[in-house]
Amino acid sequence: MQQRLEQARRRRFVGRESERELLRATLTAAELPFFVLHVFGPGGIGKTSLMREFAALAHDHGLPVALIDGRNVDPSPDSFLRAVGVALNLSPGSDPLDYLASHTGRLLLLVDTYELLTPIDGWLREQFLPGLRDDIFVVLAGRQPPALPWRTDTGWQALVRILPLRNLGPDESRAYLQLRGVPDGQIDAVLDFTHGHALALSLVADVYDQGPDTQFKPEAAPDVIHTLLDQLIRQVPSPLHRAALEATSLVKLMTESLLAALLAQDDVHDLFEWLRGLSFMEADRRGVFPHDLAREALTADIRWRNFDWFTELHTRARAYYMTRIRRAAGQEQRRILSELIYLHRENPSVRPFFLWQEVGTVFTDGMRPDDVELLAEMVERHEGAASAALAVHWLSRQPHNVSVLRGATGEPVGFLARVTLEATTPGDRQLDPAVAAAWDVLAHKPLRSGETALLFRFWMAAESYQSVSPEQTRLVLNIIQDYLITPGLAYTFVPLADPEFWRMAFEYSDMERLPEADFTVGQRRYGVYGHDWRVRPPLAWFELLAEREMNMAAAGPRVKTAAESLIVLSEADFATAVRDALRDYTDTAALTANPLVRSRFVLAAGGGDTPAARVAALRKIVRETAESLQKSPRLAKYYRAVYHTYFQPAMTQEQAAEVIDLPFSTYRRHLRSGIEELTARLWAREIGNLEN
Repeated sequence: MQQRLEQARRRRFVGRESERELLRATLTAAELPFFVLHVFGPGGIGKTSLMREFAALAHDHGLPVALIDGRNVDPSPDSFLRAVGVALNLSPGSDPLDYLASHTGRLLLLVDTYELLTPIDGWLREQFLPGLRDDIFVVLAGRQPPALPWRTDTGWQALVRILPLRNLGPDESRAYLQLRGVPDGQIDAVLDFTHGHALALSLVADVYDQGPDTQFKPEAAPDVIHTLLDQLIRQVPSPLHRAALEATSLVKLMTESLLAALLAQDDVHDLFEWLRGLSFMEADRRGVFPHDLAREALTADIRWRNFDWFTELHTRARAYYMTRIRRAAGQEQRRILSELIYLHRENPSVRPFFLWQEVGTVFTDGMRPDDVELLAEMVERHEGAASAALAVHWLSRQPHNVSVLRGATGEPVGFLARVTLEATTPGDRQLDPAVAAAWDVLAHKPLRSGETALLFRFWMAAESYQSVSPEQTRLVLNIIQDYLITPGLAYTFVPLADPEFWRMAFEYSDMERLPEADFTVGQRRYGVYGHDWRVRPPLAWFELLAEREMNMAAAGPRVKTAAESLIVLSEADFATAVRDALRDYTDTAALTANPLVRSRFVLAAGGGDTPAARVAALRKIVRETAESLQKSPRLAKYYRAVYHTYFQPAMTQEQAAEVIDLPFSTYRRHLRSGIEELTARLWAREIGNLEN
C-alpha cells in the first residue's frame, strides 16, 4: 500500500525541475559540493511534496533515505535521534549515531517541517551535523529561512545551500491541472485565481475529482483556500464524506478507529481511504491530518455553519480520548493527552493568555547538576535573593520534581519546580512560607492514605518570567500533564506573582483563588490558586472545560467582544494609547474608542462585556496606577502634574503650573516624566512583568 501511495504521488508530481536537477547533480557527484540544502517557503507552497520527490529520486539511484517529519518529533536531541533510527528502520535499541558513523556510501537525510525543531537547531548545527560522515547529504525544509548562524558562520557558508521555494510557474501549473483532468476551458480561470499556489491548485483538482462537470466560479474573496474548500465541500460524494472531512479538521490526527467513533459508524475504511487520497491531506505512521491552511478554513466553516454538529464532534472526540487515556500509561498517555488538549486550542477565554502555536520554540528536559546555579540566578533575577535561596533548597531536596525548558543551544530558558507536600518535613515548612501556607490549607482538607498534593513552587521563563510567552505556555502544558498523570493527586497549588492578571484564565479553568494560601517572600506578595481533584477529578475537569467552551462559543458576539477581540499593541502604540486615555479621561465616548479598553490588563481586571464597563475599568486602573506614584517621594511631584492636568484638570496647562506653584518649564518636565512613569507601569501590567 505504501508503494502504491508513493507511486500515485509521483505520477501527480510536476515541475520543480531546477530543484530536482540540483538534487540529482549533488547526489551523483563524486564528492558532495555542499552538505546541507535548506529549503524554505510559506505553508501550502509544496515543501512536503518536494521532500517526497527528493526521497523518490534518491531511491531511483539506489541510495538509502531517512525522511523525518518535525511534527512527529519532540524538539529534543534524544527524540530526534529516535526518529532517525525509526526512519532508517534500525532495530530497537540500536544507536543511530553508530549506524551513521559506520555506514559507507552516500545517504540522504530529509527533515520536513523543520520550523518545529527550532529549539534544537543549534544542537543540530553544532553537534549532530558536524559529526556525520562527509558522504551524508541533508535537506532541511521549513517555513522560515535558516537562522542567522547558518548564514554568518564562515564554515557553514561554504557547506550549506539556501533554496527559497516559490509558487509554481504558469507552465508547471497548467501541466499539473491537465494531469489531474481539469477541463482545458477552465484552466485559465484557475490559474488567474491560484497564481500557482501548490495547495490551491491541488484543491481545485480535488473539486473536479468530486464533480467533473463543475464550472469553476471563484468568489470575490481574499481567502483562496477557504473559497476552494467551500467548493470542495459542495462536491463531495455524500453527506457522510463531508462529515468525515469536517471531523478530520477538528482533531490533531485522524485514525480509522477515531473516525469510526466520530461518525458513529462501524466500518469507515472506505471513507478513511477517501480522506487519504485528498491532495491536501498529510499522512504519517499514526494517521492523517489536513494541511494547516485547509484545517483552519474547515474548522471556521463548521463552527459558524453548523455549531450543533461541531459540538457533537467535539463531545465524541473528547469521549474517545478520555477512554484511551484511562487505558494508556507513560509516553503513550502523554501523547493522547496532547491530542485531547488540542481540542481546546481555540478556547476564546484562555487563548489571549497563551501562545498555543509557538510552543515548539522550547523543549522540556530533566534537570542536570550544572543547571542548579543557572536556575537559582533566574529566580534571583525575577524574585530576589530570598526566593533564590529557597529555590536552591527545593532543587536539592526534590530534584526529580524539576522540569527544565531548553532553547536552541540547550541552555535553560525556563523551569518548573514542583514540591510534593506530603514529603516535606516540619523544617521545610518552617523554612518556606509558601509550603507552610499550602500545608495550612491541607489541614482543613487533609490528605488520605495514598493521596498526594503538589505545589508548583517555581515556574518561570528566563526572560519573560510569568508573562505570556512560548516558555510560559509550555510550562502550563507540563502542569496540565501533571494533573492527569500524577497517581493519587488530591490537591494542587499554583502561586502567581500577579494573580489578578491571570484571574480570567484560572477562574475559567475551575481554579479557586485561595487568599489563605498567599505568602510573602522578601518584599513580594504571591497569590495562589488551587484545585481539589477529589471534588472534580481530571477527566471531569476536562468535561467542564469543554462544556464552558461550547457555551461560550454558542453565546456568540457578546463573548467574542470580551475575549476574542483582545488587542495586542506594540509598545509604541501602547504609549500613544495611554496619552490619549489621559487626554480623554473625562470623555466616555472618546475612551470607548481607545484600544486600551480591549487590552489584556483591562480584560484581566474584569473589564466586563459592555463598552461602559470596560471604560470604567480603564479609568480605575489608570487612576490607581497614577496614584501609586505618590508612594515615592521622587515620583510624587510627577503625580501632582498628572493629577492637575488630567484627573482634576485646570483650564489650561499654564493654570495647572500655577496651582502646583511651578515654573511652566518645570511643570512640563514633571508632566512628561509622570506620563512616562505611568506608561511604564501600565505596560508592565499589560505584559505581566512586575519587575518594573
